[in-house]
Amino acid sequence: MKSSTFDIDMIRRFYESYPSKVEEAKNKLKRPLTLSEKILYAHLSKDEAIKDFIRATDYVNFSPDRVAMQDATAQMALLQLMNSGRTKVAVPSTVHCDHLIQAYKSAKEDLNSAEVTNKEVFDFLSNVSDKFGIGFWKPGAGIIHQVVLENYAFPGGMMIGTDSHTPNAGGLGMVAIGVGGADAVDVMAGMPWELKMPKIIGVKLTGKLSGWASPKDVILKLAGILTVKGGTNAIIEYFGEGTASLSATGKGTICNMGAEVGATTSIFPYDRKSSEYLKATFRSDVAELADKIMEHLQPDAEIASNPQKYFDQIIEIDLSTLEPYVNGPFTPDAAHPISLFAKAVKENGYPQKMEVGLIGSCTNSSYEDMSRAASIVADAKKKNIKVKAQFIINPGSEQVRYTAERDGILPIFEEAGATIMANACGPCIGQWKRESDNPERPNSIVTSFNRNFAKRNDGNPNTHAFVTSPEIVAALSIAGDLCFNPMTDTLVNENGEHVKLQEPQGYELPPNGYKKDDDGFIAPAADGSKIEVKIAPDSQRLQELKPFPAWDGKDITAQPLLIKAKGKCTTDHISMAGPWLRFRGHLDNISDNMLIGAVNAFNDKTNTVLDVETGEYIAVPKLARKFKAEELGSVVVAEENYGEGSSREHAAMEPRFLNVKAILVKSFARIHETNLKKQGMLALTFIDKNDYDKVREDDKISIRGLTDFRPGKSLTVELTHKNGEKESFEVAHTYNDTQIEWFKAGSALNYMKQ
Repeated sequence: MKSSTFDIDMIRRFYESYPSKVEEAKNKLKRPLTLSEKILYAHLSKDEAIKDFIRATDYVNFSPDRVAMQDATAQMALLQLMNSGRTKVAVPSTVHCDHLIQAYKSAKEDLNSAEVTNKEVFDFLSNVSDKFGIGFWKPGAGIIHQVVLENYAFPGGMMIGTDSHTPNAGGLGMVAIGVGGADAVDVMAGMPWELKMPKIIGVKLTGKLSGWASPKDVILKLAGILTVKGGTNAIIEYFGEGTASLSATGKGTICNMGAEVGATTSIFPYDRKSSEYLKATFRSDVAELADKIMEHLQPDAEIASNPQKYFDQIIEIDLSTLEPYVNGPFTPDAAHPISLFAKAVKENGYPQKMEVGLIGSCTNSSYEDMSRAASIVADAKKKNIKVKAQFIINPGSEQVRYTAERDGILPIFEEAGATIMANACGPCIGQWKRESDNPERPNSIVTSFNRNFAKRNDGNPNTHAFVTSPEIVAALSIAGDLCFNPMTDTLVNENGEHVKLQEPQGYELPPNGYKKDDDGFIAPAADGSKIEVKIAPDSQRLQELKPFPAWDGKDITAQPLLIKAKGKCTTDHISMAGPWLRFRGHLDNISDNMLIGAVNAFNDKTNTVLDVETGEYIAVPKLARKFKAEELGSVVVAEENYGEGSSREHAAMEPRFLNVKAILVKSFARIHETNLKKQGMLALTFIDKNDYDKVREDDKISIRGLTDFRPGKSLTVELTHKNGEKESFEVAHTYNDTQIEWFKAGSALNYMKQ
């Protein structure tokens, strides 16, 4: 009988060669290997010799097994693929329509609306997928990472995805890394994929979760330890006996949110729970193959016995004593154990009334999440307690939704007044048409999502968004009060009685198995050569890409400052999502949102920068377009962890399109720095971070040393102040020889075509 598992022949071939590749690496390196190292070394590009690569220093070429793209980022990735000269993708690839569906009324109405509103984009993605041999998942099929976990993730594999939460697949023992679209194009075009060999942070889990604690609390606690940049250029590898007690989807949640600490990816070892999940999701053939080589899908025994020798950092978490966490607002690393959260709410003056509870997103939308949260809601009904807050549910996939509906889980939410939204990202990424009585009023919402930057969910800077587990979202929604602790506090029911909520109960896997009617998958044409992809010249949604110009061979001289950004500057600040998602396939149109969320260091305002020529303050994109029309470039200056957050390469392509010459910061987030390099931009860092303070609003900026641009050699920034005075300082970069060629060619895609 032919297997229904996607790409089973590729997976079989992989498992046939994987053990020998691992043994070869161990023999060459003469030491035991972590699980991350086993998978990385087994995926070295064919021309990459095995050696003990220096972590966080050496750039290494890899050959991933597959690529996944969501509809917002897929547009630009596929526009670039069309310019690559390929006729078919070199590795299995998929497109998932999950980002362009706005949450407003209900699943059916919102999906119908999205299919009309986004028809041009969905048709484009479907046609290009058909032409290039890419699997296509229709709107409503589910959120990319949940669909990948259910259908494509396999232990020991390596994949890249054009979304920062691609590491979700690490829950099944896969090295899965979020990248920009240009990286995806490299892999789809059969090119090696370059990555700086990551450090490895070992997180040892002991004990077992109980009561109100959930897998989400592991990563919420870890976010407080590592902060939003503590995992940069590192893989977080979980080990220890505690890993075996967590469900596969729970592990996925933990890996998913590793993106919030800047990690390259996160991974768990393959175990019995992983095998059970593969079988439950109709992939027994993969489970049988993986079971036979389980020892190679786990770290070597010596790693656990002497972890300090093999990991760059060790963190221990005892699951038995772990309590629920609530993180936020405005940043995912502001970690509060629930026993201390009420104190933090009162001391910081956060709005105590909890107005909306949202369960779902790629982070927490599994059957287990839904069933445990529903048990709390059902208990409240039994005890005659009504839900006080607005309640919104986003199932993770059609498989989860259909099964949860069949098993009576979704009706429990609906009977409590919850709205079931489409199987899509929705409010997690700003695709939420939230109705508010007064947007100026500070308010609090609690979500089971992964990100909570200002304006992230509803576009309102006055919304205080807190991130927690689905269980705690349910409890706080019932209470309508941020200061409620379900572990210790009681609620007053409709009869005036003080009652306590029961601890959550649920199922890791549905007792009667998963079920789905139409999973929403469309296989590509066997021969796409005759398929023609058309883009209307007057389209406001899609625009054919023109290659960026090559470097002119000269230093950058006397360019104006565009903006000196102050404080946190994420990809949401650089290229907002929400209503701007509709322009993700039109570089000119979406460039009108460039840096409009960044705070100007000279006036503490957003989207208001000085036009030195007129003395007026105007919008950032307007000033950049003015410079471009005058054949001038410009320079952006910013602070720490610039480009934190989503993988969106628009945050790199928009400055490139508007002729920004360089981004000079105190530090970069990993994906964004790579995205800038791929688009032929200069990504530079202050050697002395105090030099940031030297940059004035009306400076002209020169960058010297480009005619001798080479790895490890600093460049020089020269500031010419309005009074004619000059001062200069050295700046660093991390470009290797190939990346310098990208810069010279104008982009990585230009270089690839050469």
